[in-house]
Amino acid sequence: MSAAMDAREAGRRVDAVLDRLAATGDRQACEAAEELVRVLMDFYGAGLARIVERLGAGPVSRMLGDDLVASLLALHDLHPEDVDARIARALATLREPVEPLGFDTATGVLRLRPAATGGCGCGGDDAVRRAAEDALAGIAPEVTAVEMEPAPPQPALLQIGRSPHAPARVP
Repeated sequence: MSAAMDAREAGRRVDAVLDRLAATGDRQACEAAEELVRVLMDFYGAGLARIVERLGAGPVSRMLGDDLVASLLALHDLHPEDVDARIARALATLREPVEPLGFDTATGVLRLRPAATGGCGCGGDDAVRRAAEDALAGIAPEVTAVEMEPAPPQPALLQIGRSPHAPARVP
């Protein structure tokens, strides 16, 4: 696995391998593979926890800008920021501004709506939702789904100017 691989791609690859095993119909092989993944996750998580503990908060905080490091820390519940801070950090990277409406920790659903900033609205809610999911995938794995709410209604634009029926002023 290259250093450039992100957490979402790694998850897809693991799922694909497990799906291929499931397709063979060998239940014992599937259970063994899933157990192997859990054991390796526990092993690497314990190693990362020890590294974080020995490095201390300062050096760890300086590494949070690295997406791979941040996603590994979040995946193993070692990220020094809470989930709300990580969600805010991920959403700040989006081209289209969004407004978080709430995160349900029980279901993993994050509700968003386009911000009322007069952005270009390029691509629609589906593209914004996918961009948010991509941004959140590594840094906030607690978010399992993103739901978009409609944008808030924009106030009516009042045009100030001369009425076409008003007489012209002559100096």
